[in-house]
Amino acid sequence: MRFHLISCEVFYREICHVVARSRHEVDVRFLSKGLHNLAGPIMRQRIQDGIDAVEGRGYDAVLMGYGLCGHGLAGIQARSVPVVLPRAHDCITLLLGSRKRYAEYALANPGTYFLSSGWIERIGLPDSEWQLTPLLSTGPAVVYDDLVAKYGEDNAKFLWMELCGPSKYYTNIVFIPMGVEPTEQFRRRAQDRAETRGMAYAEIKGDMTLLERLVNGPWDDDFQVLRPGEAVRPTYDDAIIGAGTPEQ
Repeated sequence: MRFHLISCEVFYREICHVVARSRHEVDVRFLSKGLHNLAGPIMRQRIQDGIDAVEGRGYDAVLMGYGLCGHGLAGIQARSVPVVLPRAHDCITLLLGSRKRYAEYALANPGTYFLSSGWIERIGLPDSEWQLTPLLSTGPAVVYDDLVAKYGEDNAKFLWMELCGPSKYYTNIVFIPMGVEPTEQFRRRAQDRAETRGMAYAEIKGDMTLLERLVNGPWDDDFQVLRPGEAVRPTYDDAIIGAGTPEQ
């Protein structure tokens, strides 16, 4: 079968590994991790544009290397071919292999900030997208370029980390080795990040199961398959993602 896979670049190494071993023909398009920092409608439109761009090109399905991602995928539509999504709140479910494993770990270890090779490599936004970024703090929206203009580059970086950085909400960093990292550099960088922020450090082994099944099947209850004309609808329960009619 012939698939087109649209994925967040946070899975770059993992997706390349899985696709290279797939029995199917899979074309891949990676989108910037920085989309997660943009307003929901912008992220949704960029992903929908990717789906629409492959219309009429002979694919059997469009596969999504995303979870619901803060409702960033809520409302995306299948056009003339099915769209397949993992039932996941975010990418950590895909890195750990199941909703159950992620939920159990997060419940037992509150305040955890997860890192993988992709999170470490693809942490930044392209300069052209910073101006679009509504980074939310406990007060009004904070836009990075506004901080630079008002306080200068060095002060802006400090203020952004204080207002919006992970150390405001997390107490420990957990690195997820997926078995595709070529060196120890990612583990060392995760450890260094924990040390410089005064956070505890731990590791949990990753699991390729969901990514492999996204590419190869079976698409069972761990996946939502949108039929042509259907759109993603959050379910607000353990299913996470459902299908419905597009909003007008």
